[in-house]
Amino acid sequence: MWDYTDKVLELFYNPKNQGVLEDTGEPGVKISTGEIGSIACGDALRLHLKVQVDTEKICDARFQTFGCTSAIASSEALVELIKGLTLDEALKVSNKQIAEYLGGLPEAKMHCSVMGQEALEAAIYNYRGIPLPTHGDDDEGGLVCTCFGISETKIRRVIRENNLITAEEVTNYVKAGGGCGSCLANIDDIITSVQKESAISVGTSLNKTNGVQSSKRLTPVQKIALIQKVLDEEVRPVLIADGGDVELYDVEGVSEGVLHVKVLLQGACGSCSSSTATLKIAIEARLRERVSHNLVVEAVNP
Repeated sequence: MWDYTDKVLELFYNPKNQGVLEDTGEPGVKISTGEIGSIACGDALRLHLKVQVDTEKICDARFQTFGCTSAIASSEALVELIKGLTLDEALKVSNKQIAEYLGGLPEAKMHCSVMGQEALEAAIYNYRGIPLPTHGDDDEGGLVCTCFGISETKIRRVIRENNLITAEEVTNYVKAGGGCGSCLANIDDIITSVQKESAISVGTSLNKTNGVQSSKRLTPVQKIALIQKVLDEEVRPVLIADGGDVELYDVEGVSEGVLHVKVLLQGACGSCSSSTATLKIAIEARLRERVSHNLVVEAVNP
């Protein structure tokens, strides 16, 4: 039995926005539809938008969903969130906001909120008559999960937008890997690649925008201060969002060339089976990019 919130159950049992919006020829409005998923894969959502042409405001929306309790509740939540928004505003609605509106979803059901976000994008791009951005099933990234038809580009996107760090989380969000499981190793490789790209991107961006000094010019005190800053501002918020945390314990070798950064992994990070990945990828890669390439992060248990 899934542990659903009261809000999920309320919207599942009493949906107010199920149905179809027909084009009645009403002047000044346009109906657009976006569809995602397939009955063969277990969940499908067709979203209908009624848009005021002059303002591009969504004046009404309806959904048709084939799926579980979470899928129907997520569809209802999506419609409630986007009514009254302009199309540009609606495009900013994320799967996280859908889940938050519901008071949370079981991890294994997060793919329902992602499905809602993608159906919304499909409806808006259909309205504007332009191709949907390439994160669909047949895009240039190639299929990774043949069981559910999930592409590499789609997997990369959901990893970036939701800070996913395990293949199990990817399965929860887009179902990839939930069939035969043969693609799980590939998903792990994609996660590693995305996290490395993210570390490089953040490091480059911060160096340009904040004028951070090169590690060669940092004094030992400045190096320690920068390590603390990166942990507090760039690493901890991501870990805290997943129920974990990290605390700087000690820094050795500051004047010897190789930095040994010792940290305490706390909360979910301390007991998680993927704590090694968190340590080496989420923390060490970020600190190497921002502070020094000659840096090693170790977990301690004082």
